[in-house]
Amino acid sequence: MKIDAHQHFWHYSAAEYGWITDSMATLRRDFLPNELEKILTTNGFAGSVAVQARQTSAETQWLLDLADQHPVIEGVVGWVDLRSEHLDEQLARFASHPKFVGVRHVVQDEPDVRFLLGETFMRGVEKLLEHNLTYDILIFPKQLAACSELVKNFPEHRFMLDHIGKPAIKDGFLSPWKKHIQQLAAFPHVFCKISGLVTEADWQHWQLADFEPYLDVIINAFGMDRLLFGSDWPVCTLAASYDKVIDIVESYLDKHNFSDMEKAAFWGGNAVKFYQL
Repeated sequence: MKIDAHQHFWHYSAAEYGWITDSMATLRRDFLPNELEKILTTNGFAGSVAVQARQTSAETQWLLDLADQHPVIEGVVGWVDLRSEHLDEQLARFASHPKFVGVRHVVQDEPDVRFLLGETFMRGVEKLLEHNLTYDILIFPKQLAACSELVKNFPEHRFMLDHIGKPAIKDGFLSPWKKHIQQLAAFPHVFCKISGLVTEADWQHWQLADFEPYLDVIINAFGMDRLLFGSDWPVCTLAASYDKVIDIVESYLDKHNFSDMEKAAFWGGNAVKFYQL
């Protein structure tokens, strides 16, 4: 069973999606499950994991409501305020839903590169284990060092690095991202999504060869038993169609002769295992 482990939905409004800049004008419309379901079916996917795009509990509830209406949504990674005095109430409210599988915060937008290590934030992360919830890590390379410190403190938790840590693919830089990825991958309770590649590359002129050094690093560091495929739809459409996003990874896996078992784990089995879908 193939699972797209990372995609988004929204009813677009300029006020609520300020991160969608003029250069991303094609994203300034609604993206909803009926549209994605056709894409998933065409590409042989059984379902997806919907991931938060706004930092509001209202969006989390909306995503869960969509999951109730659309069985293709296998799980929801939502947002709760991990620093809130009312976190216990928020977690209890959402964790009662069987498709609420994890939490994410847009840490990449936090100016403090050590935001993940804040006392109140870490106290919030600690509470996720009580509800069997995962934590998706959305950061830039400059925040990877703090990320390793975070996961070291919570060896019983399940962590997921989104978008392979957003390396500078467009500029062709591997360092210091590579070193920090290797440090993070040394923790066996950390998984990683091969997602968001095309939007870190040159949107108009990327080539398959641009991604190979980064895929080499990620696969050597994590191994195929801790890697998941995520399309990052619809954000990926800024630089590539859904089909082309799949082709980037398929071409790499075929070139390097990965086994059918390894491919099956990557395309779906690891998502089911990590998120307990």
